[in-house]
Parts: sequence; structure tokens; C-alpha cells
Amino acid sequence: MEEKMTFKAVNGEGKEVECEVLFTFESDETKKNYMVYTDNTLDESGNIRVYASIYNPELENSELLPIESEAEWRIIETILEEIQAEIKGEA
Repeated sequence: MEEKMTFKAVNGEGKEVECEVLFTFESDETKKNYMVYTDNTLDESGNIRVYASIYNPELENSELLPIESEAEWRIIETILEEIQAEIKGEA
């Protein structure tokens, strides 16, 4: 059984929450490393909230940096869509 990677973060309300890393990847296009994660809460539509940040895999406790460009968000959204298609057996 694969062990889940988790970390603690402080949410917008100042509360410490445990987050689960869904996956990480390095973009050939931007040369940056990204972490996609969830705090396992649901949005108003009942979907699990998923977040993404830039991080440095070389550092043990890397600071999570915000993603600020539309191009970077498109890369992440494309990967999420590909994963969802694989899960649904559409790939």
C-alpha cells in the first residue's frame, strides 16, 4: 500500500490543516516544480478542493509559492484533465 504524503499548512482563516499531496511534476515549459494537493474539503458543488503551488524539491521544507500566470494554470489544468480522463477510462 502506498503511503500518502501529507503536510500541514495554515488556511485563510489561520487554522492549521493537514493537506495531502496528490502529485508533483516539473514543467519542461517553465522549468518550475509544481505540487498539486488537497485539504480533503468539499466545495459548494460537492467536489474535493484541489490546490496547486510552485515548490522547490531540493528543500526539505520548501515554501509553497503562488502560481500567478495563466499559462502555468493552463499547464496544471491540462494535467488534471488528463488524470481525470485516465481514471474514467477515457484515455
